[in-house]
Amino acid sequence: MMWSVSLLQDFFLAFSALFSIVNPFGGALIFSQVTADRTHGERVLLSRKIAFYAAIVMLTSLWVGIYVLNFFGISISALRLAGGMVVAATAWQMLSAPEKHEERKENQASEATGSDEIAFFPLTMPVTTGPGTISVAIALGASRPATDAGLLRFILGTTGAVMAVALLVWLSYLWSDRLQGWLGSSRTRIVARLAAFLLLCIGIQISLTGALDALRSLHS
Repeated sequence: MMWSVSLLQDFFLAFSALFSIVNPFGGALIFSQVTADRTHGERVLLSRKIAFYAAIVMLTSLWVGIYVLNFFGISISALRLAGGMVVAATAWQMLSAPEKHEERKENQASEATGSDEIAFFPLTMPVTTGPGTISVAIALGASRPATDAGLLRFILGTTGAVMAVALLVWLSYLWSDRLQGWLGSSRTRIVARLAAFLLLCIGIQISLTGALDALRSLHS
């Protein structure tokens, strides 16, 4: 019972963090604008590719990013502290000026509107899963438990969260026209602000965990 509860906690922590930074609903509005001149079949194929690429980017950052940083001698505590600060700073920018955040994504996407292959660049990177998403995923990977049982639970929970976010990306982009009519820009910004505040709290929590780990290592 406790194992299942902890699994759900890992899932919801990772899901809320990744959903907040990816913001599938906001991305869907950009996707709808960029692909307005394409056929329905092309848009269906693009949405599927973007969701797949986004899952690969998030999973790679989650499970490989920490080893790359460890190669340069960066400790887990330092990674958690710095990663949490980056996540919190990104969330603060999204919270204080979400319009600028979305405008930057729109500008990056509009440059490749007529390209034949835009699924990975720019619609996956940086529009859907940019540097902020990579930072969040690496910070989440740095918070993995040390015990084998805890690590297995963490892997299942966070991987499930990545797949759930990727599924939401696919569905949001697939139904982007309906979503645009239902939400509109104002409701999308409200959702973005709420998600940014949640992400800010998560970033601070990750930093606090890193700071406490560093203090324990100094006293041990």
